[in-house]
Amino acid sequence: MSSSSRNDKAQVFINFRGADLRSHFAPYLHDVLHKNGINAFIDDKLEVGDDLTDLFEKIEESTVAVAIISSRYTESDWCLNELVKIKECVDRRTLRVIPVFYKLEISIVKKLKGSFGLQLWKLWRKENHCNRDDRILKWDAALQDVSGKKAMRYLENR
Repeated sequence: MSSSSRNDKAQVFINFRGADLRSHFAPYLHDVLHKNGINAFIDDKLEVGDDLTDLFEKIEESTVAVAIISSRYTESDWCLNELVKIKECVDRRTLRVIPVFYKLEISIVKKLKGSFGLQLWKLWRKENHCNRDDRILKWDAALQDVSGKKAMRYLENR
């Protein structure tokens, strides 16, 4: 199911948009954590249509979540639903979140500017959520929460 065995409790859950980060930054971070004795979970084996329940369990058992927010993050309801679960755990004080803004200004996330914000609305409309739930409010609350925390930034020139 992951690069960590199913029975190992993850200490760190890595939340990221696969299309942006699956081939370089996320696996690099996972490997660095692993080499330093930290059991990190990365969803490198899940396919479209797989159940998110396993991911939510990994979030719940972790003590830290690293939320890597990239320009295409709001294209994925998986990422956003994971972030909502992370926020729920943070609010219960069972998890800490470390936001990493990957080649993205924090103000773009906070104010849902440009294509980042438009993608969020498009996703909600595409899934026809606007007629049946308040998921966009939860997504926005989770994005606002993470953008209001002390964060790390990964810029192109570093």
